[in-house]
Amino acid sequence: MTRPGGVWHNWARTAEARPQRVEFPTSVGAVQRAVRAAATRGLFVKAVGAGHSFTDIAATTGVLLDLADLTGLIAIDRERGRATFRGGTRLRQIPRLLAPYGLAMANLGDIDRQTIAGAISTGTHGTGADFGGISTQVVGVRVVTADGEILTVDEEQNPELLPAFALSLGALGVIVEVTLQCVPAFVLHAIEAREPLNAVAQRIEERASAADHFELYWFPHTDIAHTKTNTRLPESAPRHPLPKVSKWLDEEVLSNGVWGLACAAGTAMPAIVPRLTRFAAAFTGSREYTDASTRVFTQHRGVRFVEMEYAVPRASLNAAFAEVRAAITRSPWRISFPLEVRVAAADNLWLSTAHEQDSGYIAVHRYWREDPGPYFRVMEEIFLSHGGRPHWGKMHTVGSDVLQNRYPRFDDFVAVRDRLDPKRHFQNAYLARVLGE
Repeated sequence: MTRPGGVWHNWARTAEARPQRVEFPTSVGAVQRAVRAAATRGLFVKAVGAGHSFTDIAATTGVLLDLADLTGLIAIDRERGRATFRGGTRLRQIPRLLAPYGLAMANLGDIDRQTIAGAISTGTHGTGADFGGISTQVVGVRVVTADGEILTVDEEQNPELLPAFALSLGALGVIVEVTLQCVPAFVLHAIEAREPLNAVAQRIEERASAADHFELYWFPHTDIAHTKTNTRLPESAPRHPLPKVSKWLDEEVLSNGVWGLACAAGTAMPAIVPRLTRFAAAFTGSREYTDASTRVFTQHRGVRFVEMEYAVPRASLNAAFAEVRAAITRSPWRISFPLEVRVAAADNLWLSTAHEQDSGYIAVHRYWREDPGPYFRVMEEIFLSHGGRPHWGKMHTVGSDVLQNRYPRFDDFVAVRDRLDPKRHFQNAYLARVLGE
């Protein structure tokens, strides 16, 4: 289906575009035809998934390819535990598709609204000292390149390009199929706790290294840390899920409904924000439960927000977080949304924020109706001073002049782009900034 372009917005309303037309391909062939037609007319073309990136990475003035109808499981390799999905398949659909085969994704972030192609293209990740981002689970892709041809990249065909295509920013083509290395289905034992912030903040790296999955949340204007520690168990382990009613009250009524109203009130009356965050920190309860991995990893986030996240070398995580806390404490800002701290293992993907370094991540947020500018600018200065690399799908201001020096394989990636898209059919303002013209 094709329709005239209107105004496209991402989920956070931090980016918008006015494409000339929007197409909804239902097959790989339809994607090929759309890319060739755009090239013939001299139009840029960009694929978009869920629009959950906070940057304008998917924006275009030309043809926008919405992959909402290019979904589903294509193939299963039971022997090797591999599954191939169409690029527009949402992360939240994958557990149901894998369940009949006793498989699961090795790791996930806490939001599952993204498409698989969009998630790997922007470097979406979860937490875990021994686990990489979602892109590290990719063992193959099929891509429609700038000339409308199909390029297969896996261990048998063009294997040397997999570290570029597994996290490609949408710069090398339209990802129409993704093959993931899955693991046997498993459950997670989760412990969520309120703890003194100072005690936890001095041992973040230690706590993360001692657990399968560890993350820390801190509401500014409080001295309380909320921690979540997940331990992996075999699929046969007894399950003790959260009661449906209490889960609904915690995650829908309080975390989304009441919290959304509180954030709106804080926008109108900033002076009350510290009281709101202290209330939220005090009433965000401790709980313990065991359930299927995807039910523990992910949560529904209904309150709209904007986000900046940087990766720093894991050895610098404690120091960077201390500087962040100090900057917020001495500032006049009233920050209603919590900060999130996570870790990930080093990998070999060329544009991964964890390329060749064990990484710690600090994410800062603001309610979407608030101006994040002053807050994010100071946070970004701190992150950059610690050798930080910005998450590709979250707000940042750096360009290729900085990024080229932070990624050892940056020039190699650009060389692949020069070869596959010399006329820059997949170019947009974001890619021009982060990769250069």
